[in-house]
Parts: sequence; structure tokens; C-alpha cells
Amino acid sequence: MKIAVIGVGAMGGAMVRGFLKGELFAPADITASAPSQMTLDRFAETGISMTSDNQVAAQLADIVCVVVKPWLVEQVLTEIKPVMNYQKQVLVVVAAGIKGEQVNAWMKKDDDSIPQSFLVIPNTAIEVMSSMTFIAPVNAKKETIRLICDIFNENGQALVVEEKLLAAGTTMASCGIAYAMRYVRAASEGGVELGFKADLAKDIVLQTVKGAVALLQANGNHPEAEIDKVTTPGGVTIRGLNEMEHAGFTSAVIRGLKAGVK
Repeated sequence: MKIAVIGVGAMGGAMVRGFLKGELFAPADITASAPSQMTLDRFAETGISMTSDNQVAAQLADIVCVVVKPWLVEQVLTEIKPVMNYQKQVLVVVAAGIKGEQVNAWMKKDDDSIPQSFLVIPNTAIEVMSSMTFIAPVNAKKETIRLICDIFNENGQALVVEEKLLAAGTTMASCGIAYAMRYVRAASEGGVELGFKADLAKDIVLQTVKGAVALLQANGNHPEAEIDKVTTPGGVTIRGLNEMEHAGFTSAVIRGLKAGVK
């Protein structure tokens, strides 16, 4: 099984690096396409195939991933459409805000659109096989849906959703990884103010966040149940939480998530 990633910037590049860490694809099974040789040079030592010709990349793959900015999707799909074999190839479009009906329209060829296509939203943690990925089948058979899920589950956790939920998934997980990073930065800066060196403060926050995630994944508890375990009446934890809430912590997070789907 061969896969092509057309567009290997931040997101596409993270996908390639994640695929290389997994077992489903050998380096020889992966083709990366980008207009810039400098971008391609980042993968020079990996053993993958590289090209600046999107049509060449599309022809070499069983699964063709188009990972470009939303305003470039139509251009790239129009470019690769003539060389794609609709009976054998699967199309994966990774771009926020693109609709399935647009993909169908852009890929229409001889009155037929591509029969196996997906809208997929991972996040950049796919690079370390820890992405939260949303998969919305546009046109696909059950066995192909399972295949695409297997690919992205190997690189984190994949969830098949209705297309109407992709925007919410994007702001929660794709944008959300930036929101999580901002908390890490803020808490690290607070640690410096409290007396720790910057790198040590960051390490403390990272381990604390990692521990919080591990607890919730291990026991399935609601976050508030774990919070209750460490909020001693009159203690420092509840005072800290209340100060954050006075500053609008929960409201700010929810408003930020909602802003991402406007």
C-alpha cells in the first residue's frame, strides 16, 4: 500500500514523519510532493520518494492525501484529477472548511466524481503518533473507512464523524493543540515568577499535564472528580482555581472554542 502526501508543510510534514514512525508504511511506500526543494530537502535522509510534480505523486499512490491551505485545494485537485484512477485510488483532503460537495464537484470527471474520498482533520501531534484525528467519509466503502481509520489510529486516535462536526473537531483538537500549548506557556511563565528556571518550569508543567491526561485516560473519571480529590477545604488548590475562574478561565476556553467555528 502506497501513500502520497501532496503538501508537506507544517501539517503534511507532520503526517509524513508520523507515517515513518508507524508500521503500515515503509519509507519506499511514501511519496511527498511540494513546490519548494527546500521543503523536500527536510526529508532527504528518510528514504521516501520526493517530487515537485503533484501529478507524479498522485500517480504513485493508492491513497492520495492533499494537505494544502484551503484556498489551494481546488487548484491541486483540478491538477491531479486527470491522472487519478477513480477505480483504484482513495482521496484524503486535509484542509479546514472544505465541504464534501466541493470535493465531489472539483473531482467530477466524465460525469462521475471520485467514489472513495474523505475529509480528514488531524493535528500536528501526528508527528509523534499522538494526533486526535477526525474522519468524515464523503464517498467510501466500509472497508475503506476501516483502512483510513487504521492509518490514523496508528498515529494517535481517530474518530469517524459526520461532516457537520468537522468544524467543532477542528477547533477542539487541531486549533486545540495550540490552546493547550498556550496553557503550558502561561503555567511555565508563572513557574518562573515563582522562582524556577524557565526550562525547569516548563518540564514541571509538561509532566503535570501528562499526569493529568494519564489519570483521566486510566480511570475514565470526569475531570471534576479528580479536581475534588486535590481541593482540600480552605486549601491552596481551591484558592488557585477560584482565582482562575474569577479571571474567566472556563468562560475564556469555551469562548475560544466557539470562536473557532464562527
